[in-house]
Amino acid sequence: MDYKETIKLPKTDFPMKADLPKREPAMVSRWRDGKLYEKLQEERREAPPFIFHLGPPFANGDAHIGHVLTFTLKDIVAKSRSMAGFRVPLIPGWDCHGLPIEHKVMVENKDKADDPVLIREKCEEMARKYIGIQKEQFRRLGVIADWDQPYITMEPAYEAEELRSFAKIVGRGLVYQGLRPVSWSTGCQTALAEAEVEYHQKTDPAVYVKFPLSPASCENWRWHRAHHF
Repeated sequence: MDYKETIKLPKTDFPMKADLPKREPAMVSRWRDGKLYEKLQEERREAPPFIFHLGPPFANGDAHIGHVLTFTLKDIVAKSRSMAGFRVPLIPGWDCHGLPIEHKVMVENKDKADDPVLIREKCEEMARKYIGIQKEQFRRLGVIADWDQPYITMEPAYEAEELRSFAKIVGRGLVYQGLRPVSWSTGCQTALAEAEVEYHQKTDPAVYVKFPLSPASCENWRWHRAHHF
């Protein structure tokens, strides 16, 4: 007796071997060639929208595990909302400005750091290079988005919209000039967001108190300094 025939198992066309290194790229290509994102938007064109912001990564290197986590989690939200009957326009983008890109370019072009025009050109060159690389890497994660029409912060149309928005803020009197520190990670060689900076509680007996200074008090301070130091 063949005991295998006595076991009640489902009969399917699924192969025993997953063979993901071959099947996964083919699946992603099928989604791309079949315009799956566009078909989903058309299918849900009359559905209530679910607007979900896909925050832009810096275009300064290959995708890392942080990108994998955030893009996967956001893709799960977008797909689940789409399956729930919403129209979910998911527009990817890239941040092409700031210290991470500039720092990497400066490291690779130390002998040309005094040429600001060349540095800006190198920054754009690097950003466009890694936009193409990251786009393919994110697609390989299975993220369904409008990859053919992303928003890129260094494009003239995007920068023009930023200027219009900034002008509105200035017009409302909300812009002021001040000083603030920019925290820098010596290990990662990149600027840190405020959310990444953690301060430990410390008990200290000292206290600092600010007092207003008058012209007379300033003169007394100068006299005291001249005679005692």
